[in-house]
Amino acid sequence: MEVVIVGHQQKFLAVIGVGVVALLTEFVFHQAVAAQVIVTIVGAILAISMFIEMIKTLRSGKYGVDLLAIMSITATLAVGEYWASLMILVMLTGGDSLEDYAARRAGSDLKSLLDNSPQIAHIKRENQLVDVSIDEVHIGETVVIKPGESVPVDGLVIEGSGNFDESTMTGESRLVSKKPGSELLSGTINGDTAITMRVTKTAADSQYQTIVKLVKASQDKPAHFVRMADRYAVPFTIVSLLIAGIAWLISGDPHRFAEVLVVASPCPLILAAPVALVSGMSRASRNSIIVKSGTSIEKLARAKTAFFDKTGTITAGRLNVTQVVPAPEFTEAQLINLVGSLEIQSAHIFARAIVRYANDQDDFHNQPVSHFTETTGSGVIGQVAEHRVEAGRRNFVSAETPLVELAEGESIVYVTVDGQYAGHLTFADQLRPESTNTMARLRSLGIQHIAMLTGDKQQTAEHIAEQAGIDEVHAECLPQTKIDLITQAPAAQHPLIMVGDGVNDAPALAAADIGIAMGAHGASAASESADAVILKDDLSKVATAVKLSQETMAVAKHAVLIGIFICVVLMLIASFGVIPALFGAMLQEVVDTASILWALRARKSHEKVNKKTNHGDSLIA
Repeated sequence: MEVVIVGHQQKFLAVIGVGVVALLTEFVFHQAVAAQVIVTIVGAILAISMFIEMIKTLRSGKYGVDLLAIMSITATLAVGEYWASLMILVMLTGGDSLEDYAARRAGSDLKSLLDNSPQIAHIKRENQLVDVSIDEVHIGETVVIKPGESVPVDGLVIEGSGNFDESTMTGESRLVSKKPGSELLSGTINGDTAITMRVTKTAADSQYQTIVKLVKASQDKPAHFVRMADRYAVPFTIVSLLIAGIAWLISGDPHRFAEVLVVASPCPLILAAPVALVSGMSRASRNSIIVKSGTSIEKLARAKTAFFDKTGTITAGRLNVTQVVPAPEFTEAQLINLVGSLEIQSAHIFARAIVRYANDQDDFHNQPVSHFTETTGSGVIGQVAEHRVEAGRRNFVSAETPLVELAEGESIVYVTVDGQYAGHLTFADQLRPESTNTMARLRSLGIQHIAMLTGDKQQTAEHIAEQAGIDEVHAECLPQTKIDLITQAPAAQHPLIMVGDGVNDAPALAAADIGIAMGAHGASAASESADAVILKDDLSKVATAVKLSQETMAVAKHAVLIGIFICVVLMLIASFGVIPALFGAMLQEVVDTASILWALRARKSHEKVNKKTNHGDSLIA
């Protein structure tokens, strides 16, 4: 990329230098013939260079034809309009440089992710801090994050509390408070206090490193709409040659042919579309969405169908505490204080749910724990303050406990304190609060068909789908069943979006026209297979991705059509001989600049939108 950028800048500066020399030669030293020779030689060399590049592009199977520009240079040189030829060269090389600048500006938000990648972790080993590469950090190790430092890998806070800047990861501008039991994402920035955490994912699987890989992949992918815009150049070239040929034939003046071609360069088609797409990808990244290619933006903008996985997508995908039932001798606050303090020491899925629930309670106070032991798959035991606390399966805890009947999909943890039954907590996966609103927004954006594909039982699936506002349910699906449903969807339902988060969703994401992975909890096969990845744990970002894509494609098409319209008007005017070739070249530069600046509008929202959903989630930045 950098090599190309330098090449365009060097060509532009070289043309400017040649122009200065030619101007001095003709208007200071009064050597008009010498000036014409200088411009003609440089123009011929660059025209031949462009022709060779055009042939290479065609051989690679892509459209990238700037035939009109080559013909306009050749025609103006042939009729002696060498100053117009020089102006066209300034236009072309300057346009390439402007495109590169626009692409760098549009991609600056993506690049910022790469600039802050954590490299070192402070590991606690034998009561000493040892600095190691993040690739040498293992799950279960203890890491200290000093004030102002980036979190090296994903983990859970086990000691200390403070505020973290998560803006580069989730788009959240406010500092986020963290305390024991809170999850930490790699790449987020610690505030003013040292924090100790337990590693839950290696560097390769942590959130930040996953995003870096996705960003690099997104920068390397081609954009289908760019090729489609280039194909506009074929009929545009034919129309331009017809207008120029007719003008020459009627007037009998070959200058008229050159004057028409000067204002007919298809640069707006070739420059505006990629600038708009890169701008749209940049805007998506600021909304916590990594879109891997321009092709994905185009398909998202035209999507007609959306299929959703249930667990982790329509639902939160993690167990949440749904009920706390203390025994008569205990209050809910006492039970949560004891079991919450104990479970901070564990990394089990139930422990994380309990700690999240406890941290949300205003009266929760983390108490010291000693003599902690954990029996995998059964429960935990520890001394909390002055009490022996046990939490786990009914046959694990020591006291006589009543048997609790559970609804379908529920789980339970029993708690005893000093050998006495203290109560129980129930758990279940719950509907995401933004799910219903997301389905409504998708329908308003033109998604005509929405369905849920899940491996769960029919009754459970229908209950969740009804809550989310989804009419069609396919339950008890194997991975192959999901693929069959996607590939066998009628042509009228394409392009088709598939949204999922698990490893079992990866084949379906790859089979869909657009696969969207809920990647907030780190790397997975789903993120690798998807065309877009939602970095924030927020399903409404799916609707945001569709909205951004539609706006981006609208800007890209407008930029192209504006350029074509202005060029056609200028060609018709030039065919009457009222636009001199030199002035026409200047006008074409204005057209190119206007198209590119219009395309840069894709970096920002173009309408006033409601900044909040019913749940306070930011939608459009």
